[in-house]
This record gives sequence, C-alpha cells and structure tokens, in this order.
Amino acid sequence: MNRIVIENCAVATVDADDTEYASGHLVVAGNRIESVGAGPAPREPAGVVRRIDGTGHLATPGLVNTHHHFYQWLTRGLAQDCNLFDWLVALYPTWARIDEEMVHAAARGSLAMMARGGVTTAMDHHYVFPRGTGDLLGAEIRAARELGVRFTAARGSMDRGASDGGLPPDFAVETTEGALTATEEAIDTHHDGSFDSMLQIAVAPCSPFSVSTALLREGAVLARRKGVRLHTHGSETVEEEKFCHELFGMGPTDYFESTGWLGEDVWMAHCVHMNDADIAAFARTGTGVAHCPSSNARLAAGIARVPDLLAARVPVGLGVDGTASNESGELHTELRNALLVNRLGSHREKALTVRQALRLGTYGGAQVLGRQDQIGSLEPGKLADLVLWKLDGIGHSTIADPVAALVLGAAAPVTLSLVNGEPVVEGGRLLTADEDEIARTARDEAHRLARIAAGG
Repeated sequence: MNRIVIENCAVATVDADDTEYASGHLVVAGNRIESVGAGPAPREPAGVVRRIDGTGHLATPGLVNTHHHFYQWLTRGLAQDCNLFDWLVALYPTWARIDEEMVHAAARGSLAMMARGGVTTAMDHHYVFPRGTGDLLGAEIRAARELGVRFTAARGSMDRGASDGGLPPDFAVETTEGALTATEEAIDTHHDGSFDSMLQIAVAPCSPFSVSTALLREGAVLARRKGVRLHTHGSETVEEEKFCHELFGMGPTDYFESTGWLGEDVWMAHCVHMNDADIAAFARTGTGVAHCPSSNARLAAGIARVPDLLAARVPVGLGVDGTASNESGELHTELRNALLVNRLGSHREKALTVRQALRLGTYGGAQVLGRQDQIGSLEPGKLADLVLWKLDGIGHSTIADPVAALVLGAAAPVTLSLVNGEPVVEGGRLLTADEDEIARTARDEAHRLARIAAGG
C-alpha cells in the first residue's frame, strides 16, 4: 500500500477532544489516515511514495461544504441590492434558461473555486430543471468526478409556480409526480452509500414557497424508503415566516415537522429566523443546519442563532450558498465570516471561538451530511481528506496560534489538498483541471445564458 508522510507541521485534528499538535505528523495509507500524532512519524513505514516537510504549515481536515447552488456561478454580481424574495423574482427568469452545457461549466467553476480553498467534500442543491435541457444533475456529477472532489448531490425540485402562489415562473417548475420520479431515478442511478463513497444523493425539494405540501411529504417518504438524506431551505427570512403563516397557518419549523421534515436524516439551509421552540425542535429531532453567513448578509436575511444552536447540540455546518448571493464562492472565508457575523449578535465576543469556527467547517459539515464517521476529523481509520495550509507567509507569520491564523488571518494558501488520499491541489493550483480553461468556458456560458435570457 502506498503511503504519504507529512511531518513537522502544526496539526488540528478536530476530533472529539480538539487534539492539536504544535509539531506533528500524519501518515496516509491508500485512501485512509493511518496515524496522526506529535513529532515525526514514529518509524519508517513501508511503501512511502512521498514525504512532505510541513514546516510553517497547519494540517486540518478537508473543509466540508453543506449548501450551494452551482448553476448560479453564471449569474454572479446581479440583483445586488435585493432581499431574498426580490432577488429570486429578478433571477428566476434567467435561471429557467439554463441547459446541460451551462450547468457543467458552472459546476466546474464552483467546484474549482472551493477546491482551491481547501474544500474536499462539496454539496450542491440543484432544483431548476427546465424541460428539454439535458441531464443537469448528471452534468454536476460529471464535473465533481473530473475535479476529484467528494460530492453530495441534492436532487432539488419545485412544483409550485407563480400561478399557484409560488415565486418561480410556471415554466421553471416540474409536476409533483415528475419531480418524485426523477429524484428516485437519480438515487437509483448514482447514490453510493459505502464508507468510501465519492458520490451520494439527497432528496431536496427547494423551499416552502416553491414546492407543494404533497411534494414535501412524498419526498420525505421517498428519502426514507431509499435510505438517503433530506435537504431544503428553512427559516431564511422574515418574508418566509410571513408566507408560511399566511399559507399554512403556522411557522416554518412547525410546517416542516407536520410534513415529516424534521429528523436526524434532515438538514436545512440558513435557519436564520428561529425562536427558542424552533431550536428545541431541531435539538429534539437531531435536525441539522447549514449556516451561510455571507449569503445571509448579502441578502440582508439576518444573523442565525448559531451559538444557541450549538448550545442545544444541534448539528451545524457551513455553506457557501450559491455564488449569486456569495460571489466569492469560497468556503474557507466562511470560517472567518461565521465568527465575525455571530459576534455582532447578542452573544457578542462569546459567540464563537476560532476553534468552533474550524469545527463548523469540518466535523460539523460532515455531521450535517451524515458522514462524521468517515470524514471531518483527522483520526486513524478515517478517509484521507486533508489540507495543508501555508501559514509562514506575510499574511500569517506574526500570528502565533495557527488556528487563529487560519480563521482570522487572510485567506491562507493551500500547499496540498488530498481527497481520498489523492492530491487535488498543490501549491495553490488544481492538479485535476485547467483553471484558465474553466474560467474561459464559464465566461462564455454566462454570456450565452445572458443572451438567451434577453431574447437574443
């Protein structure tokens, strides 16, 4: 078995005890972590194909993204001064013109940006399926395979168009039966539930204001029959709260519970506007949260109660969200933004520590995706998804605490990123794709989408 040895680096394992080593080592054997500890590797393992001097670096688990919309890579920088509902109304007519080539280019751009910044497990929630535009979910899956990133594809859906009181235009939604059939086909075709899995599928109707109650209920039944996870948007804005009360006579959390959408196999994006009873319901049922601080700020949604969620032992991970509401497309910057934004809330300087922020982006994300036994911390037997961050440059060299340097300092360069034991990034550049080609293709597809949306 081929082995990679990394030595002389600081190590933040993000295990249950938050074990750290000021100078430690990691040994990777095949696609698993074989050992991690203080000092150099204790002996010369057999089959070493590479030995890396990590002086000046911090090793962490690979970052885990828990919420995204890849297709939005083609519509960045638009609707700059809108709240969520106005932003959606402004962009849905453009998004409803996407096709397979566009989604593939957008997925490659989104994945490349995250991978360059230390993401080893990506997730995408794709819910726009215009008729006759090709295999959109397959385009994303193909892009993740090409870039070598572990991937959870949440097969989204919408069946509540504008004529039924929803936000998306009618031509952008599916029938309830069509959405459920396509979702089941995606699970049967693509889902791999094994320990080493590089691809999993989740059932993911879009949101309370774009799907019917029937789709939510039947989607939950489908997911549990197939043994896969459930994902949707929840409690993102005050407008959503008002919408749910007017249409269903209850708030979002109560509505989700009435449709079978609370449980250990469920995670929801945003969860900004939650009261104490909502948080207690999530804690009681083990429902997870994808916290998206930059997107929440971009759309003026508010500040999620992350300290209270964590105190209640609710699983919480971090999400980039779509790049039409977080144009940077990076997850490592969300570590910093999660800490800073939450310190603007009622808990102030006690809201989050730098180590809690790192946990959100690693183990917390793995827990939300149901993969905490396989990824999210640096422990023997877990999959070898890890990042070596360079912290001895001008942006970090005077910050003695390496975790604080990573979270609070400038975006740290990635010297090495391993996914399943294989190098994906070295020296800050992708090994698995041509970044310049990705940029050119995405630009061309963005221009083509704009022309089509304008009627050209």
